[in-house]
Amino acid sequence: MKKIFFASLLMVMVLGATAQTKTLYDFKATTLDGQAFDLSSLKGKKVLVVNTASKCGLTPQYKTLQELYDKYKDRNFVIIGFPANNFAQQEPGTNTEIKEFCTKNYGVTFPMMSKISVKGDDIAPLYKWLTLKTLNGVVDAEVQWNFQKFMIDEQGKLVGFVSPKELPNSEKITNWIEGKKTN
Repeated sequence: MKKIFFASLLMVMVLGATAQTKTLYDFKATTLDGQAFDLSSLKGKKVLVVNTASKCGLTPQYKTLQELYDKYKDRNFVIIGFPANNFAQQEPGTNTEIKEFCTKNYGVTFPMMSKISVKGDDIAPLYKWLTLKTLNGVVDAEVQWNFQKFMIDEQGKLVGFVSPKELPNSEKITNWIEGKKTN
């Protein structure tokens, strides 16, 4: 009986570890221009993954995201924007319209991906990984609204997230980028 218990426990541990072996680098995306974007190209960088929307009260965060990107892009840091229409239909545009809006209104130069779903039955695989502890090994983090920010380390592992209303240049995010310890 003990052998069966320990064999079952070992199997659960192995399966649990296997489920948590994926990293950001196992995913691919498509840019707003329709180009394939292999997220493994970001190896060695800290990555801030953000779901965005053009018609949201939080849309002005694009400006702060761009400022953050400009400040840290030469320090192995990148922001990846993922437009999503999951909240109150606040991203109704096409990929072309989204690109035009971001460029014209906020001068966005950080990589923007094509529109995806960040919750629900049609959730994109990347966001499924980001939001489920059973897959990311860190935390359950259902996307609450537009502009939720996920922090990924240089090995492609999720290290945490920041709520939509917390600004991209918050102390939590800047300390993480700069490698400072926080309480």
